[in-house]
Amino acid sequence: MPSLKEIKGRIASVNSTRKITSAMKMVASSKLHHAQVMIENMLPYENMLEHILKTFLASEADAQTVFSMERPVKRVALIVYSSNSSLCGGFNANVIKLMMQAMKEYEHLGKENIVVYPIGRKVAEKASKLGYPIAGDFSDLADKPNIHQCIDIAMELGTKFLYGELDRVELFYHHFKSAGSQVLTRSTFLPIDITEELERDKERDLSSTLATKESQEYLKRREREREQAREQENVKPLNDNFIVEPDMDTVLGLLLPKLAHLMLYTALLDSNASEHAARMVAMQTATDNADELLRELNLQYNKSRQQAITSELLDIVGGSINN
Repeated sequence: MPSLKEIKGRIASVNSTRKITSAMKMVASSKLHHAQVMIENMLPYENMLEHILKTFLASEADAQTVFSMERPVKRVALIVYSSNSSLCGGFNANVIKLMMQAMKEYEHLGKENIVVYPIGRKVAEKASKLGYPIAGDFSDLADKPNIHQCIDIAMELGTKFLYGELDRVELFYHHFKSAGSQVLTRSTFLPIDITEELERDKERDLSSTLATKESQEYLKRREREREQAREQENVKPLNDNFIVEPDMDTVLGLLLPKLAHLMLYTALLDSNASEHAARMVAMQTATDNADELLRELNLQYNKSRQQAITSELLDIVGGSINN
């Protein structure tokens, strides 16, 4: 049985750890709020661009481009979003596991034909350890999302795809749904699959940083209401009366790069918000565990202290009787 001094030292140690986890939880909550604001500011532009592409590509039979054409896969690129630091639960482990599954699917191509674009230090270290080619150092993006650097990456990937250096590009990231729910996502970046991007779940809870059962029920209720509304309203046909000026190639040449930039940047914002949410939940859980451990240690300390006092009293009483 540990002594009173050992128990007291452990209580002090757990208290110090609890202060750290509580502070990290508050910092993650603040960063999550800023990340939610960034996503909320991005959503109107994202929704409008997708609506334009949906109506245009669905209505125009001649709207074809090399970036939307499938071809035999000989060389692939994997864009994987992770964090630069730990203490965020299974955030990094889950996305790395998904990346390794994709690597296993493409292992017949050879490691030299599977290029990794690591957005975050954790995935860069793992890919390097496994022996796969790394396209560059993009770890700064994981902490500070930058649209200009995303555009540079998209242009580089688009150029390589255009000239046949890459045949397929995939994205691996966490889709931020709410503070308590981050959905691990694997999507195709090139060739551009418009239907896959449009079917992506856009239901988000951007008004709260609380990871509670109530927030999850709110999302489910909203989803049911949205499905009922779709069933009740009449389906409106897409507008198929487009006047394309100056020509089809010019219009597609402007819209598709914008979609590519948006896909990379939106995935980055998703991953950034998911990281802070995962860290907030992990630190909240650690703080709760520390509270429970402190309660047990204090109980054990009081019991040991009472037992020591009782033993001393018995010794005193026994000595006086003998005398």
